[in-house]
Amino acid sequence: MRKQAAKKLPLAPDPRFNDKLVTRFVNNVMEQGKKSIAYKIFYDAVDKVSQITGDNGYEVWRKALNNVTPAVEVRSRRIGGATFQIPTEVRPDRKVSLSIKWLVRYASERNGKSMAEKLANEIVAAAKGEGAAFKKKEDTHRMAEANKAFSHFRV
Repeated sequence: MRKQAAKKLPLAPDPRFNDKLVTRFVNNVMEQGKKSIAYKIFYDAVDKVSQITGDNGYEVWRKALNNVTPAVEVRSRRIGGATFQIPTEVRPDRKVSLSIKWLVRYASERNGKSMAEKLANEIVAAAKGEGAAFKKKEDTHRMAEANKAFSHFRV
């Protein structure tokens, strides 16, 4: 048993927007430790977003992340031999984590030439309230709503 929870390492803000959330996002885009390539992918995607929408790409990305962030999720709990899906509030740090993971995952599953292009398209779709990442959030909320009857089992 641990005596205390592991300490979170402080994140350095990114060079262009001076935002720690961008660094967190880039860390999820990154594969095989190639951070400079991940930064290039993210910055190219933000530039493409601003080309597509005509707005500030960074602001559109923030809006997309906000739109994809879930408020509730279902957790499995075994009670009396049966497994129930119990709706629970999502912790603030997990909200951000989930939204970033969903954006990156569904961007990589998209059709397109480069990851930057796919990410840009997913960001634009999420900002509009469309796309697979937004659908995932909606499905999560729908599941929680459907299982609202079991919320009294909450831990």
